[in-house]
Amino acid sequence: MRFNPLFSLGGALLMGAVCASAQAETLRVAAAADLAFVLPEINQRFSAAHPGVEFKVSLGSSGNFYAQIQNGAPFQVFMSADEKYPRELIAKGFAVADSYRVYGTGRIALWTLKPEFNLKQGLAALTDARVTRVAIANPAHAPYGRAAEAALNKYGIWNQLQPKLVLGENIAQTAQFVQSGNVDAGIVAVSLLSGPTLHGVGRWVELPANLYPPLVQAAVLTRAGASSELARQYVAYLGSADARVVLQRFGFVAPK
Repeated sequence: MRFNPLFSLGGALLMGAVCASAQAETLRVAAAADLAFVLPEINQRFSAAHPGVEFKVSLGSSGNFYAQIQNGAPFQVFMSADEKYPRELIAKGFAVADSYRVYGTGRIALWTLKPEFNLKQGLAALTDARVTRVAIANPAHAPYGRAAEAALNKYGIWNQLQPKLVLGENIAQTAQFVQSGNVDAGIVAVSLLSGPTLHGVGRWVELPANLYPPLVQAAVLTRAGASSELARQYVAYLGSADARVVLQRFGFVAPK
């Protein structure tokens, strides 16, 4: 099976895998945008043991998927950048309780393509008068945005930066703002900076984990996927040692 990622760092992201088998079973996955570079390999490995699976993967903000699933979106698996969303779906009857699985903890970094900014200063670099636009994901529905807000608050510069902030719909769009040069710097996911498209582009420094609440990420089988044994096996696979190798390579901290 060949996996063809159709990846754009802006807006809603879509990926798919097409299988020629007439007996293919489709697996519909809604996943946090920080998984854009991770899922092609995860799905390829899963497919090796489950030939015939056809993936339909949508990437975006976890908060938006949380709302869509409650409104009847046909996703069978939800991979969230914030564990609270799967837990709340379970509590409301939109997901299967015994399928809940933490697959890793995300990390954030300050990233810039501008050589004049001193990243050794960490977040203090954002107070430089030459920094006029700073991108973060929208804290209203993007877990990485809430992490960025928490870090800036704890560092004491959240209010100062308000006029400079540019909000991305999700963490991938936030990274696109930096990549395009439309902003001076951004707070983005380490997993995206570790991927093939952005690896080695610009400079980045990881932000201390004590500046923001842990980005514990979890997957769950939705009500739409409750009758699919393949979907259940996929969620279970996300907690396997095989999947963990991939997730750690892209900067996720393995669950304890």
